[in-house]
Amino acid sequence: MKMLDTFYINGQWVEPCPGGTFADLVDPSTETQTGKLAMGTTEDADRAVAAARAAFPAWSESSREERIALLERVIESYRARLDDIADAVRSEIGAPITLCRTLQAPIGLAQLEATVKTLRDFEFETDHGNSYVRREAIGVAALITPWNWPLNQIAAKVAPALAAGCTIVLKPSEIAPLDALIFAEIMHEAGAPPGVFNMLFGDGRVVGARLASHPDIDMVSITGSTRAGVEVAISAAPTVKRVAQELGGKSALLILDDADLQSAVTSGVAQCMVNSGQTCIAPTRMLVPRDRYEEAVSIAAAVANAVRVGDPSDPATKMGPISNRAQYDKVQRMIGIGIEEGARLVAGGPGRPSGLERGFYARPTVFADVHNDMTIAREEIFGPVLTIIPYDGEEEAIAIANRSEYGLAGYIASSDPQRARRVAARLRVGSVRINGAMLDVNLPFGGYKSSGNGRECGVEGLAEFLECKSVTG
Repeated sequence: MKMLDTFYINGQWVEPCPGGTFADLVDPSTETQTGKLAMGTTEDADRAVAAARAAFPAWSESSREERIALLERVIESYRARLDDIADAVRSEIGAPITLCRTLQAPIGLAQLEATVKTLRDFEFETDHGNSYVRREAIGVAALITPWNWPLNQIAAKVAPALAAGCTIVLKPSEIAPLDALIFAEIMHEAGAPPGVFNMLFGDGRVVGARLASHPDIDMVSITGSTRAGVEVAISAAPTVKRVAQELGGKSALLILDDADLQSAVTSGVAQCMVNSGQTCIAPTRMLVPRDRYEEAVSIAAAVANAVRVGDPSDPATKMGPISNRAQYDKVQRMIGIGIEEGARLVAGGPGRPSGLERGFYARPTVFADVHNDMTIAREEIFGPVLTIIPYDGEEEAIAIANRSEYGLAGYIASSDPQRARRVAARLRVGSVRINGAMLDVNLPFGGYKSSGNGRECGVEGLAEFLECKSVTG
């Protein structure tokens, strides 16, 4: 039984302030309790903010070389803990161990390395005749991260904040605290100056709300649901602090009429189901030419039915459980709504896969005969559920893709690169992947509309943590 009962504040592991509670840690593959997690209070948040505020003057004046040196030490320590991180993510959110070893853990390392690359060449000052523009650290940054790709989001926020000269208070998800604990140990081992990096556990209603409203926090960066992002923005508004949000998505895959249908559908289903569908940019709406619709439906059903669901510790498992009871219940409810709305169930459906009696396991599910006004086509399900929508002509495909409150990502399958880029230009989303291209952590990432504000990764991600000062004369 694990007991996570300390926070990392001002370079030390400290006990929580009196009055806090504990939350249960649950293994989603077995539904058994594995430990207890101390939940922070507003007083704990205040302590962390005070430490970060005290450390800000010195760290904000540190040199580029000092920041690179710290990040490189973090990279070295992180690389040494890759196996520990992978095992932590497997146990806390149920991601398959193979996925954890090849992506969940390494992507955090990739984010750190990409930030160092960006920092080496970043222009903090630019001349304009007798004037110049100076880019300075915005101040103390509160970073609120989710449970689905925990190390990616921690590293994608912590690394550029440090590179910009900000000091940090990190609040990771209470569902995925084990990997965050390791990350804090890595920061300590790397020699982060006291107060530069601070971490405490807690829920959004208490710790998250306090950080968002705190007058000594200069910026909040949150990744989470659109609902959570809105609540943070409302709490932050009275202190007029910057809020960067990477929120929900309902991304469309446009399979154009010149695409290799077998390849495009197979890839689309795989991308939808990875990480049990718990990915904000998952292509959960597949748009297919009407004259090839039934063929696409048959391919998608076969691919979904072949996904191996099971014990996340088995290297052969392709899909583990949903990460927690509340999310599992939501996925089941949404599958039921799809059936009630008249969508045709061609793979999966309610309940657990055959042979799995315990654990938050969902069935890889595919719905056909879906139109864009159905709940399952509008709302983010955050589970292994794909909707397939027919269209007549390229113009209608683009219109359907854009008819969403979200705008995080888009996907295009086409044998004509120029056509694909032309269609990409018309999608109201923050990023587009063509023909199964992988995520590039050197490029900016974020969304339009209800998918958020601001960008992570690359030059733009570093700039989010900077203020701009003009000096004339």
